[in-house]
Amino acid sequence: MERILRKCRIQNQLVRECLAECLGVYILILFGCGSVAQVTTTRNQKGEYLSINLGFALGVTLGVYVSRGVSGAHLNPAVSLSLCALGRHSWFKLPFYIFFQLLGAFLAAATVALQYYGDGGELTVSGPNATAGIFCTFPDEYLSLLGGFIDQVIGTAALLLCILALGDSGQGSIPEGVQPVLVGAVVMVIGVSMGSNSGYALNPARDFGPRLFTYIAGWGVDVFTAGGGWWWVPLVAPCVGALLGTLVYELMIEVHHDPGLKHRAAWKWRSPTVKNLFRHIIIDMDF
Repeated sequence: MERILRKCRIQNQLVRECLAECLGVYILILFGCGSVAQVTTTRNQKGEYLSINLGFALGVTLGVYVSRGVSGAHLNPAVSLSLCALGRHSWFKLPFYIFFQLLGAFLAAATVALQYYGDGGELTVSGPNATAGIFCTFPDEYLSLLGGFIDQVIGTAALLLCILALGDSGQGSIPEGVQPVLVGAVVMVIGVSMGSNSGYALNPARDFGPRLFTYIAGWGVDVFTAGGGWWWVPLVAPCVGALLGTLVYELMIEVHHDPGLKHRAAWKWRSPTVKNLFRHIIIDMDF
């Protein structure tokens, strides 16, 4: 068996990273959207809003555990984009990461649909029996596009700010194995405090991959026209929010660390012996 597995080992580092991102996002969406499916198809008989928050939080945690040692567990195009803009990730790798993150979300949505096929839902986007919301986000009736855009910017900025804090050695060390759990906790608290407006996508792949699946699988063009053409907000706003959150943390916290501590922290995260979720996220800025 070991001989067979060695022959299956992919030599190209980028391909390995992309596959890890794909599988990590797959796990995230499988448990996240799966929890929504269970609540929706049983009409809140087996779960409620809190169980959805738990599903996504634990999905993020386990997705990070799955992929962090290979790709750094971005699991989010907005995170990858921010790291590229700040010089911590290769621009060349960006489109490959995004494609495989979207692919993982698409495949996970297809898996959830396969599991819950025929469980009482209809292939509709709105109405009491709508099921498109299992897979992708839509704004509440009272929310404007501008309000939704601001909502997603704030939520994603909070996500990146907290992730950076968790990975910042200048703030004090956190055991490596605990960090993914704390990332899941961040997603959980965002969900319970900011989720009612539009479902806290915070991640273009998490929203667009499943949305594309619903379009192909029979929900139709309504998944792109509903909510006043909402579909582009979870694509653009999280990218803006991720950049904003990263910039705020860098300007208000990390640049004020003692230079010696900052140097040691940077070495730690880049050490080849440390497989850490945040090794791509700690950013050095000189003024």
